[in-house]
Amino acid sequence: MSEENNSFDVVIIGAGIIGAAVGFELSKRGYKTLNVDKNPASGYGSTSSSCAIIRVHYSTIPGTALAYESYYDWKNWAGYLDAEDERGMAAFHETGCLVMKTKQNGYLENICANVAALDIPFEHWDAAQIVEAIPAYDMKKYWPPKRMEDEGFAEPTGGEVDGAVMFPNAGYISDPQLATHNLQRAAEAKGGTFLFNKSVVAIPQSNGRVSGVELDDGTMISAPVVVNVAGPHSAIINEMADALGDMNIKTKALRQEVVHVPAAPGMDFEDNGFVISDSDIACYCRPESGNHILVGSEDPDCDGHTFVNPDDFNRDFSDQWTTQAHRMAQRIPSLGIPSKMRGVVDLYDVSDDWIPIYDKSSVGGYYMAIGSSGNQFKNASQAGAIMAELIGYCEGGRDHDTDPMTFELKRVQHNLDVSAFSRLREINQDSSFSVLG
Repeated sequence: MSEENNSFDVVIIGAGIIGAAVGFELSKRGYKTLNVDKNPASGYGSTSSSCAIIRVHYSTIPGTALAYESYYDWKNWAGYLDAEDERGMAAFHETGCLVMKTKQNGYLENICANVAALDIPFEHWDAAQIVEAIPAYDMKKYWPPKRMEDEGFAEPTGGEVDGAVMFPNAGYISDPQLATHNLQRAAEAKGGTFLFNKSVVAIPQSNGRVSGVELDDGTMISAPVVVNVAGPHSAIINEMADALGDMNIKTKALRQEVVHVPAAPGMDFEDNGFVISDSDIACYCRPESGNHILVGSEDPDCDGHTFVNPDDFNRDFSDQWTTQAHRMAQRIPSLGIPSKMRGVVDLYDVSDDWIPIYDKSSVGGYYMAIGSSGNQFKNASQAGAIMAELIGYCEGGRDHDTDPMTFELKRVQHNLDVSAFSRLREINQDSSFSVLG
């Protein structure tokens, strides 16, 4: 990058799905933006391993409203971007999302109250309707979830799951990296710039404000605003910016494994399956290309949490892969467990209550869109819009800490109090404290 072109209005650290969305939304508003990423392409880091599930149910009203507003962007992805991509557009597979009713999730009473308050469609299904839609399903209860080495693993514990709730406005994106590239091209069409294979090594400051970033090749980029969207590296970037001091909510890198297994014989899950969340077996799943089932953990206590250095962690599958696969086989007894493990091992960037931080910081001009891994892919477009509005709000002289910004969700017709995502908030006890958000 030449010296005459190293000055920007905003530098965004990260070019994952949310970093690219922040770049796009700022560029739309006329800011001269630069996304910097240590990886060789947009969406190449933890975003590329995302299950990319699009759903509208959350444990809080702000999360639910944000998800439903974002759903409309995925529904009209090409129209939202208003730009061409030579690779084509990412496809939204609207399958619906089936969530099992269990004692552990309060039989979804809180979730249903949230979606009803926002006029989001949903249907109650009994066990017979579930089995009619998924004939391979066995509705026996297995709670509490166990690991394979635990006594009683895969043994039913009595009774059947008490039905489910179907949310029709849900599904998944089959290629999360392509979706991120779409956002990159849309940002570039508005004047945004992307720089890859470069790491930020310092965030210089003057008079209590950021003045840009220093890259690992010695290049100095000047900008009055810097946004941390570094995913699993977010805590490292915050420390670099000396922005941790007043943060009541912090983030850490969490190792995760996702399983890919072939659908059971005679089961056309790719064309007829749903996104499914099943707290009885503590797994979620969605269809995957090649008639596979992608299976993730809903983070029960027995699975534990492995927090790691994002630059040095074990990418090999462990017995967690086998445990998740066999938990899924409790629900689908005819599921074959292949001898060769397939799937992904990667990182989440999680906050203390698994709700993201979309906020300013104690350092002037330094902002954060972090703690978003696992359950915020679906909200990328509106997270980008929130951050763009928040930067304008604060740089225009308003104090978001004492006078919180509200953000209008136009299609949902809901005014979102953005302090729900503040770094200063108390831990939100309404959270699921899991990937479910």
